[in-house]
Order: sequence, then C-alpha cells, then structure tokens
Amino acid sequence: MKIRKLVTLTEEILSESGKEVVKPVKRSAALAVIENPFAGRYVEDLTELIEMGAELGGILGKKAVEALGVPPEKVESYGKAAVVGVFGELEHAAAILHPKFGDPFRQQVGGGKAIIPSTKKVGAPGTPIDIPLHYKDAAFVRSHFDAMEVRVADSPRPTEILVALAVTNGGRPHPRIGGLKKEDAKKEDGLR
Repeated sequence: MKIRKLVTLTEEILSESGKEVVKPVKRSAALAVIENPFAGRYVEDLTELIEMGAELGGILGKKAVEALGVPPEKVESYGKAAVVGVFGELEHAAAILHPKFGDPFRQQVGGGKAIIPSTKKVGAPGTPIDIPLHYKDAAFVRSHFDAMEVRVADSPRPTEILVALAVTNGGRPHPRIGGLKKEDAKKEDGLR
C-alpha cells in the first residue's frame, strides 16, 4: 500500500445555539490518501484493496483515538467513509471499508457491537464527505446520530482513494428528540 499523506482533524464543541455544552463534545477524524492500484481499469479480484482496508482500520483508528485524547473504552461513537478519485469506482471504496476494515478499527476503540456506519462516493480533489456517526454499542441511540464533514484540498487525485474514519467522546451537544438513551442501551446485539 502506498500512502501519500495522513491527516488528523479534531473539533471540540463548547456551545450550541448560545447554550454552553455541559461536557464538550469532541470529534476526531483520521484520513489516509492512498494510491488506487486499480484506477483506470476494471478488475474482478479486489483482494488487494480488502487487505489495505484491514491495515488502514488499525492505523487510522489508532490515530483518531490518540487525537480524541481519551482511552479507547471512552470512545462513544464511530463511522467511516471514502472518496474514490475519478479514475476509480465505488466498489474500490467498498472493498476497503467493508470486509476487513471493521475489526482492526474496533480493536482501537475498545470494542463496538454496532455496525460501523459508512458512506462512499467518487469525487475530485477537495471533495467533502460526511462521515456518519452513531453510538458504537447500540445503533439506535438517537443522541449519537450525527456526522463529521471532512475534506483534504488536494485529495483524492484521480488515481487515489481518500479513506477516513471518525470517533467521538459523546453524542450531539444538546440532544432532545427522545428515543433510546445511552445509559438505557442493553448493548447486546449492536442495535438496542
């Protein structure tokens, strides 16, 4: 795997709509810009990208948790995304994000029973992407339905893939739409 650059972004929300947040919400994303070995051609076997996903899940997960500044077990929500350069295809992002990315990522965040939400698209350099987020142990915890927008000005180039993941120390700043609360989640099946 050829990595051209690694990027780490962190934001901390201290107030929302003029109201201070009791516990500041911190979000961190780690991104890698990699060469797409299949850019410009159709290839049936995407095993090489699948294996890259396994490696990137661990590398980016570690960087994001370090940037968040909490122990892995204190990570509350997570998500993943990819932007494929215009000489690639959506299936290249799927190969990286789905078969083997999750387990190494979960190891870096102290577990996670819920599915890791994801999104992918094809785009030019500077294309923004929203990394979807939800609570890592119970997907239906509404307070954690969120997203973090990321972009890298010069990425992905046509023959590259921008791979990103995000982690948080909490849900939205002032959740008040009801639904399952984090403290009430059973955390058994990854749903509730």
